[in-house]
Amino acid sequence: MSENKLVEEEEQAVVEQGVHNFSSEDKWVKPEDPLLLERLEWFKDQKLGLMMHWGPYSQLGLVESWALSDKDADWSRDGIDWDIDAEELKRQYFDLNKTFNPLRFQPELWADLAADNGFKYLNFTTKHHDGFCMWDTHTTDYRVTGPDCPFHTHKHADITKELFNAFRAKGLGISAYFSKADWHTPYYWAPGMEAGSFTSRGPSYNPQEYPWLWEQFVQFTHEQIMELMTRYGRIDVLWLDAGWVNDYRDQNIRLGEAVDKARKIQPWLLSADRTVGGPYENLITPEQTLPERALHVPWESCITMGTSFSFRYEDRYKSVRQLIHLLVEIVAKGGNLALNVGPQPDGRLSETAISRMKGMGAWLKVYGEAIYGTRICEPYSSGAVQFTQKGDTTYAIYLYRSEQESVPEELHIPLQSPFGCIDLVGGQEALDYRRTENGIAVRLPEQERQGLAPIAHVLRFR
Repeated sequence: MSENKLVEEEEQAVVEQGVHNFSSEDKWVKPEDPLLLERLEWFKDQKLGLMMHWGPYSQLGLVESWALSDKDADWSRDGIDWDIDAEELKRQYFDLNKTFNPLRFQPELWADLAADNGFKYLNFTTKHHDGFCMWDTHTTDYRVTGPDCPFHTHKHADITKELFNAFRAKGLGISAYFSKADWHTPYYWAPGMEAGSFTSRGPSYNPQEYPWLWEQFVQFTHEQIMELMTRYGRIDVLWLDAGWVNDYRDQNIRLGEAVDKARKIQPWLLSADRTVGGPYENLITPEQTLPERALHVPWESCITMGTSFSFRYEDRYKSVRQLIHLLVEIVAKGGNLALNVGPQPDGRLSETAISRMKGMGAWLKVYGEAIYGTRICEPYSSGAVQFTQKGDTTYAIYLYRSEQESVPEELHIPLQSPFGCIDLVGGQEALDYRRTENGIAVRLPEQERQGLAPIAHVLRFR
C-alpha cells in the first residue's frame, strides 16, 4: 500500500462525513500536574455547555467548510442545488467573507440566555477548517475584522472577544474551538502542488518533501493559538479539531510545544486534541453520539440541537424532552453535553433554539441538583432509569419517552445501596417504598400519576 493511500485511510478513520470518531478510554493519559487534575474535576462538574459553529458559511445554510474538500464532495455538497462546478463553488465559498455582516449580533443577550438556562460554559468556533478567523488575528486578512468583511467596522467586530467577555462576565467557562487544519492559507493548501486543483482534508503537498513550507504552516498555527491565549482573557479549554493533523504522522505541528507555551501564560488550560490520544487529549469528545457505557475519564459529547452544526434554514430541532433525556444519559455515563446551536447569519439565534434553551432551563432549575456536580454511580443505567451521585446522595432519574406514556403507581428502581429516605425532587419528601428482589419499588403520590407524563421523575436517596 502506498504512503499516500495509507494516509488517506487513516484520515478516513478519524472523521466520516464530517463526524469525528472518539478516542478509546484506554488512550487517555492522566495529567501529572495537580492544577490540571483540579481543572478536570471542575470540568466534570459543569455538565452542560453551549457550542456554537458560526461563520460566513452560515449565510448559505450549508455544512461548515466541508464542501471545499473535493474528497468529501459526495456527502458535503448534497445541499448545493444551484448550477456550479467545483472550482467556482470554492471561489464563491471563500468569498463569503465579503458578505458576512451579522448586524443583529448581541453577545450579552446570548450570554444571558445561556447563564439563565443552566449552561455552564461556551465552546465557540474561533476558526473552522475553512480558515476564516472569528477574531482579530494578525496572521491573515481572512478574518472577521479584515478589510473585505463588511462587519469589520461594527462595534462588536471582534466576535470572539465580545463573546468570551460576555460569557465570562456571567461566570461561564470558555472553551476555544480551533481547527488545526486551515484550507485557506497557502501554507496548507499551497497552489501549484502535485494535487493540482483537487482538494482533500490534508495539505496539497507532502510535508516531508517540502519541510520549509510545512514549517511556515507550523509557525502560522502556533502564532494563531498564542494570539487566542494571550489576547482573549482566561481560556479554560483549548478544543482542537481536525484530528488528521497530529504529531504522530506526517502532519506534525508540534502541538505539545504550542500547548506548553500556552500553559506558561494560562497554567490551568485543558487541551482537547480530538481523536489523537496521548497527553494533550485531556478530554475525550464523542460527536453526534454518546458511548454505549459509562467512561471513567473526562469526556464531552458535542451534539446538535437540530440536524446540523452550522445554521440550516428550516432545520428540525430536537424537543426539550429529547434534549433533557440526552443530557441525563450523558451525565449518568460520566460525561458533559456540549449542545450545539448554529446562530443565524444576521447575528441572532432562532426563536426555536431560544425556546428549547428556555425549556431546558426550566427543567434544570428544579432538577439540576441531580445533574451538576454529580459523578457516575453504579448501576449507571437500567432501562428507563439513569443514576447519578453527589456525596452520600444518590439520584435515580426515571425517563418518560413521551407525554402519552402511562405513569405507573410504583417506580421500580434497581438500587441495592443502603439509604434512609427517598424524596421526589421538586415534590413530596419521604415517599413510601418497599423492597423487591431486584431493588425497591417507590410509590408515587396520586397527583404525579395524573395528566401527561413528565419529562422525568427524579428521586433522591439520602
